[in-house]
Amino acid sequence: MPAHQIWFRFAKIIKKIVSFLSLKNIYKRIKFIKNLSNQNWCAGMALIEILIGSTVISVGILAIISAYNTYLQYAQANQRNIQASYLLEEGNEVMTFFRDHNWNNISQLSTTTVYYLIWSGNDWATTTTVQYIDGFFLRKINISDVKRDGNGRIVAVGTYDPNTKKITSTVEYWQGHATTTKTISTYLINIY
Repeated sequence: MPAHQIWFRFAKIIKKIVSFLSLKNIYKRIKFIKNLSNQNWCAGMALIEILIGSTVISVGILAIISAYNTYLQYAQANQRNIQASYLLEEGNEVMTFFRDHNWNNISQLSTTTVYYLIWSGNDWATTTTVQYIDGFFLRKINISDVKRDGNGRIVAVGTYDPNTKKITSTVEYWQGHATTTKTISTYLINIY
């Protein structure tokens, strides 16, 4: 159910509670209680009971509203986290597509340049111009050389492997009061 429908139903419930607790209804209840008993102290006690009951209900309503607002904030933040995860995965899949199409699409990209992906209508392309997705997410692609030791394992210092590249996708977006950054890395190997 969309958030606006939930909010609309919640507002209707609040309106019913407020009308139930209105001064006119409280006055009718007090008058009814006075008619039941001739003693003034009974009406005074009923008034105190009504005030305490109204206070308890008001605190409960405020707690529900606060919990609902917190729920909406978390739901919205979670939606952005999921979108960022999909964009990270999409970035790696696009780079795999480039590799599958032609290894030169990967091997000729500079390891000192930050790249952005752009959809040209029919195909993906890399660009060095900053590209925001939906005006909110910034996806970057970094390419790194890979080095291997004598046993073929990937190491920090070793022999340069021209048939392997490390692809790092990064998505940045504003969340709360700061920028959130998510990163995923993979290795692409020239298998063709």
